[in-house]
Amino acid sequence: MAISLSTTLSPNTLQLNRRSNHPSARALPNQSLHRNLRFSPGSNNHRNRTIKFSPRPGLVIASAISESPGTESSGFVSEDTTNLLDAVEVFDLTGNAIPISDLWKDRKAVVAFARHFGCVLCRKRADYLASKKDIMDASGVALVLVGPGSIDQARTFAEQTKFKGEVYADPSHSSYEAFRFVSGVATTFTPKAGLKIIQLYMEGYRQDWNLSFEKDTVARGGWQQGGIVVAGPGKSNISYIHKDKEAGDDPNIEEILKACCS
Repeated sequence: MAISLSTTLSPNTLQLNRRSNHPSARALPNQSLHRNLRFSPGSNNHRNRTIKFSPRPGLVIASAISESPGTESSGFVSEDTTNLLDAVEVFDLTGNAIPISDLWKDRKAVVAFARHFGCVLCRKRADYLASKKDIMDASGVALVLVGPGSIDQARTFAEQTKFKGEVYADPSHSSYEAFRFVSGVATTFTPKAGLKIIQLYMEGYRQDWNLSFEKDTVARGGWQQGGIVVAGPGKSNISYIHKDKEAGDDPNIEEILKACCS
């Protein structure tokens, strides 16, 4: 397994070229940041693809910090955020629209937000949380995963991962914007994320390249980061937020269990 991912990043235009065993990314025309990552997807069915990406202005957002990096306590959940969440809808696997706050209105829930449904790091996050689902069940806490993408992508993710919790799609990314999750090229291609991808491939996890290059993901560039929220019961009762600072930024599982089940 020998795949090289090389990035030359700028805030202007990014081209991602994927060839058999050699995906690479480079930004044009003004190179402002250089990073090289190498990892091993181990897939031989890659096709040549070129994607041009222009980042949406104003979406590289820094997390507020409380107690630990990337974590917010309930005191940092603004009224503006809760008001925005009132208007956010996600979709279950049958296509039904549900106000996102209904996911925790009548119960406590751990809600994980994936980068996108093809992401190898998110597949690890799903397993990492599901490994503690028995503890959550015993405390009456629901386990939920939301991903930015289509309902079909959400179904495929659920089928592939056999995720033990509930899966919802957010095609508009509106929940990510309401929570002000980080988005940007520089938060995706980091040395720490690259090393974690190597580790996950060695553990047997795989990126789904077809899902990764679906229109919904490509349109947003694939640079969205997610987070983990503990909320409910009560629509405005958000007791814990972890905002990923970069791809693969999982908080300590004991921190989550303390927030949801203690």
